[in-house]
Amino acid sequence: MAHNESSVSRRPRYAAGPMRRLRLLGPWLSRAPWVVVTAFLLLSILATAAVFVWPTVVPWGVYGLIVVAAGLFLEPRYLLVVYIGLFLAMAILGAYLGPVKPTTTGAQIVTVVTMLLMIWLSHARAQVGVVGVTGESMLVDMRDRLRAQGELPPLPAQWGAEVALESAYGDSFAGDFVVASRSTDGCTLEIALVDVSGKGREVGARSLLLSGALGGLLGEMSERGFLQSANNHLLRLRWPEGFATAVHVAVNLETGNFTIGYAGHPAAAQFAAGSGRWRMLSGGRGPLLGVIDHAEYPRENGTIRRGDALVLYSDGVIEARDKALVDGIDRMLGRAESFIRTGFEGLAQRLCDQAAAGLGDDRAVVTIWRT
Repeated sequence: MAHNESSVSRRPRYAAGPMRRLRLLGPWLSRAPWVVVTAFLLLSILATAAVFVWPTVVPWGVYGLIVVAAGLFLEPRYLLVVYIGLFLAMAILGAYLGPVKPTTTGAQIVTVVTMLLMIWLSHARAQVGVVGVTGESMLVDMRDRLRAQGELPPLPAQWGAEVALESAYGDSFAGDFVVASRSTDGCTLEIALVDVSGKGREVGARSLLLSGALGGLLGEMSERGFLQSANNHLLRLRWPEGFATAVHVAVNLETGNFTIGYAGHPAAAQFAAGSGRWRMLSGGRGPLLGVIDHAEYPRENGTIRRGDALVLYSDGVIEARDKALVDGIDRMLGRAESFIRTGFEGLAQRLCDQAAAGLGDDRAVVTIWRT
């Protein structure tokens, strides 16, 4: 096998630097809450002094800024201390200024309503044990970890591969995910494309949990035992909507021989350079993951020769409500035809972008080719 390894095309990862930097404030806020409370009370005093000195210049909205900022970074009990101080300052100042500062009552009502909203939001965050923007940054980490699970390992120079993932309506989370692994001796590439029931952010947590588990199984189990182990894992989880579909392929990077198995998933497509045509593989089908105990998942054998390509995809690429499944397959293969002469780089993203389901469903495509 060649030792020179080519880079694998991947979808760029989302930049999450600002959120992760803000997340560092979380431990500090939890260790020194009264310092933060004191800081907000000082800001309240400064705002009150500014309104008092320049009543016609400084708006009542300056209190709203403090209300929102405190609501983002304080727990409910500390937040109440700041809000009580703000309310007293506004009440006393409003009564003292009187006609000098109009719309006092309306501004106070709006500010109090904002306080109640931020108290509710702070209580909701406290229930899950997060402070400030920690919750949002945790979601960013979840999203990036799910993407990282699908990053393909470097391949020999004569091999190429791509992964494209698109979530329904552009959400950050998707029910489709990919896990990949290359054996320690470098001879075998294993890829599993999984479609968890549901779509978008509704299944983000389930996708992350399942991708971690299946990523651990990949490469550790035998090729024929992977889908059985994945099925057993989902059965043990006992999710109310715990089923998933999957396709798993193991490719020998020296010979090009591969085995592929399905768990309720659409059949893969293969391009044969010898005939110059695409065809749908027709191997054995297995049941959905997480539905039937002791299920069997038959596998199909094949070979990727020089110039050949293999395409794995989720149902969002070929299914549409108003069209037959065969129309979606023809549409996908028609898009793939245009890449025969130019090479298969970019095919995965093209199929995702022009999927039959459009933006209304999660889409995932994996392409593997040999030059």
